[in-house]
Amino acid sequence: PLPQPLITPTTKAADGEHDQPIGVDEVVSSGLLTAERWNEVQDVALALFARGTKVAEEAGFILADTKYEFGLNAAGELIVIDEMHTPDSSRYWNAATADDRIAEGLAPEGFDKEPVRIALAELGYKGDGPPPQLPDEIWEETSRRYVEVFERLTGTTFVPGAQPASVRIRSNLAGLLR
Repeated sequence: PLPQPLITPTTKAADGEHDQPIGVDEVVSSGLLTAERWNEVQDVALALFARGTKVAEEAGFILADTKYEFGLNAAGELIVIDEMHTPDSSRYWNAATADDRIAEGLAPEGFDKEPVRIALAELGYKGDGPPPQLPDEIWEETSRRYVEVFERLTGTTFVPGAQPASVRIRSNLAGLLR
């Protein structure tokens, strides 16, 4: 573990573009945020990471890294605007085997979307244009990892939602707008 977590900000890119790294000092100097708001973002991010680290540890994981996306609501209050602590936004490692694997020069056993990233990279895909088709085994392995993370973090059995998901999402959104 690092002595303390590192914050590595990026700016949200235009639709379809890649997010751009920005230095911690540049967030304020570029005018993206006031110093006060940037301090709030950092405090909230570190508090979320501390909580996520604790929950992960209790489930036998190391929360190696994660991302948080923030925005402002209509009242100008800071809010989280995307998922957090999911295998899409975080790297989880198996705590029971991480030290041994690292000592052997191996990557820690991960529970994230890395199989998809590796498969896409092997096909030469860099994120531009439509992604290539991947074998079912890649999706199955990634799904297995996601389910295991869910069950270990929540202590509950994963139950898939009704499909197609678009119908369920529209229904849930309609309920919010009533």
